[in-house]
Amino acid sequence: MGVGLEKKEETMSNEKIIEALNEDRAAELAAIIQYMGHHYEAEGMESPKIIDIFKSTAIDEMKHAESLAERIVYLGGVPTKVPDAIKKGGDLKKMINDDLDSERVAIERYKRHIVLAHESGDPTTRLMLEEILSDEEGHADTWMTILGIR
Repeated sequence: MGVGLEKKEETMSNEKIIEALNEDRAAELAAIIQYMGHHYEAEGMESPKIIDIFKSTAIDEMKHAESLAERIVYLGGVPTKVPDAIKKGGDLKKMINDDLDSERVAIERYKRHIVLAHESGDPTTRLMLEEILSDEEGHADTWMTILGIR
């Protein structure tokens, strides 16, 4: 295979990865806003401990968004600054359920993007996404534990 064809395939592969990472980043930006909103808005007798979890989870999501942006730039892309849709309002239980739903969607999306990174021959992106996936599974587990779901 010629060098030009290899470079073209790498560029196409990078474009797919960048698109996937920007999809992940938009979701992480939305998660940051959603979790911080829940942190500010949560009320009720159970809220003090939950408020701290909302805040610490938002910080985790900020780290994810930063890692994704750094990888996008490394691959030659431009990180999105536009978040996905944000779920707002409701009582504490609704907030937690909304966050659990968002984490479940993130888990499935990251699993798909890990496969894409693997198939694209990009072990660095795959490893980064696996680490983020592990965090997202931990967040989902926290919300399931609080809700008494098993």
